[in-house]
Amino acid sequence: MNNSKITILSKVMLLVVMVLLLSSIFVPMWRIELSAPQYPEGLVLKLHANKIAGDVDIINGLNHYIGMKTLHKEDFIEFTILPYIFGLFAISALVVALIGKKKGLYALFISLIVFGVLAAVDFYRWNYEYGHNLDPNAAIRVPGMSYQPPMLGYKQLLNFGAYSIPDIGGWMLIASGVLLFILVLKESNMLKRFSKSKVTAVLLFAFSLSFISCAKTEPTPIKLNIDSCDFCKMSIADGKYGAELITVKGRTYKFDDIMCMIKYGKENPDTKVASYFVNDYNQNNVLIAAESAHFISGTDILSPMRGGVIAFSDATVAKEFQLKFEAEPMNWDAVFTK
Repeated sequence: MNNSKITILSKVMLLVVMVLLLSSIFVPMWRIELSAPQYPEGLVLKLHANKIAGDVDIINGLNHYIGMKTLHKEDFIEFTILPYIFGLFAISALVVALIGKKKGLYALFISLIVFGVLAAVDFYRWNYEYGHNLDPNAAIRVPGMSYQPPMLGYKQLLNFGAYSIPDIGGWMLIASGVLLFILVLKESNMLKRFSKSKVTAVLLFAFSLSFISCAKTEPTPIKLNIDSCDFCKMSIADGKYGAELITVKGRTYKFDDIMCMIKYGKENPDTKVASYFVNDYNQNNVLIAAESAHFISGTDILSPMRGGVIAFSDATVAKEFQLKFEAEPMNWDAVFTK
């Protein structure tokens, strides 16, 4: 048996890769979602391999006021060459499947990785120029402000929240890369050199790379006397009563009172929350996970908006303050439904 030949299964998987690469040309590759109070339903910019789609006209109108360049397909050479690049990769996958040479598989995988790196660099360059090269005569100018959209994940731009993620075509490309990576491991016999647990860990790590930075999960420190409560709009001045929530898209909302966060959630049920944090009353402006915190509630607790609820990371300390304030103990579920 010729060891330079790939297996039948690998050939079938290469045909799947070919289909994914071809299909990605006809669907959006990337999307940038914009949210703001004046656009409750949000705006979306969809980047295809050969065009820009979505709410382009509205976004161009907004960009004009702050001096950003308007978006036009003709201004980007990428939209001319990308369909040919994806087509070339698809044909290459077919050729490798037909010829069945391992060297061809390795070359295809390395080429796709190099393309991915170059594409990421180009996308960053485009985002940087788009957000920094502003018209000095724009109607709205904020000294020192740039409007560079995030490459991946969430970013606040004035009153707009921008969320950048792969779209259907992007996930197809990611799936193609993951499949090729698995085939390379299989055909190079690397799978036989490791235990099943190690192989699983490697594959999970490779797949998880596509999700890095999609959405943050760690709290952002509250800037006292600078940040304002997203519910009552009051300045957050005390680091003992505050709270913070992070949406599944990575957007952060800050509050001066734990109950402000609870009320905000009730008034905005469509907000998809990933995690909740509350200030530890016994520390100075330290946020802790709400699910593991120990809460007490009482009328003698004079929180900024008179929510009457404070949190602690330590159960013993919470008990001491419970006696001091003649308060009642509560868990997170009780606070959440209060």
